[in-house]
Amino acid sequence: MRVTARVVLLCLSPLLAGGAAAEDFTAGSLKIGPPWSRATPNGAKVAGGYLTVTNTGNEPDTLTGGTFAQAGSVEIHSMSMEGGVMKMAPVENGLVIKPGETVTLKPGGLHLMFLGLKDPLKKGESVKGSLSFAKAGSVPVSFTVEALAAKAPGGAAPEAGHSGSHHH
Repeated sequence: MRVTARVVLLCLSPLLAGGAAAEDFTAGSLKIGPPWSRATPNGAKVAGGYLTVTNTGNEPDTLTGGTFAQAGSVEIHSMSMEGGVMKMAPVENGLVIKPGETVTLKPGGLHLMFLGLKDPLKKGESVKGSLSFAKAGSVPVSFTVEALAAKAPGGAAPEAGHSGSHHH
């Protein structure tokens, strides 16, 4: 009976896990919360990347960019509302993470912009990439692809009025 239960658990474990598991990463005094992205429709040329970075050290570090296996380039972008219009712009000179600070990159705010997508991103896949920091250097990470409308890792639905799509 013990062997049968073990076999059943092994067979069910991929279903119980709910797809690719989000991972945390560490680089020196930086703790990187689970990197994730959203699935994209066919033909999309851009996607967003999201994560948290906590600086547990005594010196600031700066997120300057990164890589994403499915994209030609990666930029750090900000989003803001100006006169009822959502504006998106690159963050010049990188994003400083001060000692003791956690910076959250999320839909509708600061985020990574993956430009020149090679293929659509599909829910459940994991895409290799890296984050580039001024002091910590290049940190290999893996982005979990969530549902098209996700607003957090694990696939939570978006807030009312935010479609989650990026237009350039």
